[in-house]
Amino acid sequence: MTRAERKRQHINHALSTGQKRETGLDDITFVHVSLPDLALEQVDISTKIGELSSSSPIFINAMTGGGGKLTYEINKSLARAASQAGIPLAVGSQMSALKDPSERLSYEIVRKENPNGLIFANLGSEATAAQAKEAVEMIGANALQIHLNVIQEIVMPEGDRSFSGALERIEQICSHVSVPVIVKEVGFGMSKESAGKLYEAGAAAVDIGGYGGTNFSKIENLRRQRQISFFNSWGISTAASLAEIRSEFPASTMIASGGLQDALDVAKAIALGASCTGMAGHFLKALTDSGEEGLLEEIQLILEELKMIMTVLGTRTIADLQKAPLVIKGETHHWLTERGINTSSYSVR
Repeated sequence: MTRAERKRQHINHALSTGQKRETGLDDITFVHVSLPDLALEQVDISTKIGELSSSSPIFINAMTGGGGKLTYEINKSLARAASQAGIPLAVGSQMSALKDPSERLSYEIVRKENPNGLIFANLGSEATAAQAKEAVEMIGANALQIHLNVIQEIVMPEGDRSFSGALERIEQICSHVSVPVIVKEVGFGMSKESAGKLYEAGAAAVDIGGYGGTNFSKIENLRRQRQISFFNSWGISTAASLAEIRSEFPASTMIASGGLQDALDVAKAIALGASCTGMAGHFLKALTDSGEEGLLEEIQLILEELKMIMTVLGTRTIADLQKAPLVIKGETHHWLTERGINTSSYSVR
């Protein structure tokens, strides 16, 4: 099977498996504010991703590319919607285009359709510094995502089986590319220990890619004769990943992704410490169900609803929202307590 055929399979399986409400974000409740002393028009949702400034705390996270006409059209629509909404956009792994120049168009279309927007390049942790530079140059990227997908590769029938030297390669990439490097998980969450190693290696931000969104173990298991089903429930939830990394690295930049579906999910993720939030599966479904106009409408509605939430919480800026008091319950509370994290610090701030 070619890489392009596999990417097309991933898209179809992602849509068929969908997303479950297993992010842990339902364990998070905001403390209501009866006197917010704020008007909707005063809310400012601009944010910073490391040194990058963005007018939106929501972006279209990495999905696809390198799958021929289908992925070309998807990326074209995503880029148009991102441009009109004024939000950043990440492409899927560009390794296919580095190995087969005929696939470059499915990535280059993003910059063509969105010449002035924030765009993130994307490669796996197997990439070299030279490949990272080429991926950035290919689309004139403002940042580079390096994705960590050990579980996906292990379950993938034709996937990698060696993950040695990944941290050293990431450190080399951080030292040699001219744009910020974001290291992201792909749906299995990230611990504070892993995040610490990545920050030390030079990552400008980590994207926790928490459990509860698109499940790449399930997707790859659909492609196997004998399924490895125990990996389908493997990982750290989005909420738990955010809270434990923020507890250890309060001044470092963190991005939330993994099953976010609406403005309340976004608000909770930011209150748990994220500076920005990425959505992929939810936007892909919106594009598939309702077309480009439907996707743009969904993005705009989420941004407007986020402002409403920030208004009733009395949080004028994203920095204010990051300090909003909240209560953590259920499995997320249990996880964090067992990990030695004082959850009451969120409720009394």
